Order: sequence, then C-alpha cells, then structure tokens
Amino acid sequence: MINNFIKFLILILVFSFFFIVSNYYFSEKNINLVKNNRNNLEDIVLNNSSNLPVLPNDTNNVIEFNSGFEDTSQQNFKRSFWELFN
Repeated sequence: MINNFIKFLILILVFSFFFIVSNYYFSEKNINLVKNNRNNLEDIVLNNSSNLPVLPNDTNNVIEFNSGFEDTSQQNFKRSFWELFN
C-alpha cells in the first residue's frame, strides 16, 4: 500500500514539474522577454563594439628566424628507426 502511494506521489510530482515548466515557457511574459532580448541584442553588440579601444601595433621585429638550418653539411646523423631496438 505504501509502495503504491510513493509511486503515485512521484508520478504526481513529475507531472506537476512538467506542467509548471511548460506553463512558464509558453507564458506571455516569457515570450515577450525573449522577443525583447532578441531585438535588443544587435543594439547592445553595436554599442559595445564601437566603444572598444584601438591598441597600437607593437609586433615589429618580434619574429626571429632560425638560421641553423642552412648549415646541414656539418650534421649528418645516421637515422635508422630499426637500430633503436638494439
């Protein structure tokens, strides 16, 4: 008897949860809120992007190229994969 009552109570709670969530989701208040957010999103993005500061370029002479690859005649290593197992 108590086992059936607990199952019934859980079933009622699950259905009530889905009912409350769907009731809020389809309410006029929520629908209007979503519409307002979607309409104002473009204005908010444009306002925020126009107020961004412009940073100066400080990347002159930052990249240094390795010139060690030009001297390959001095480095003739024997590279054999199968000799690694010995």
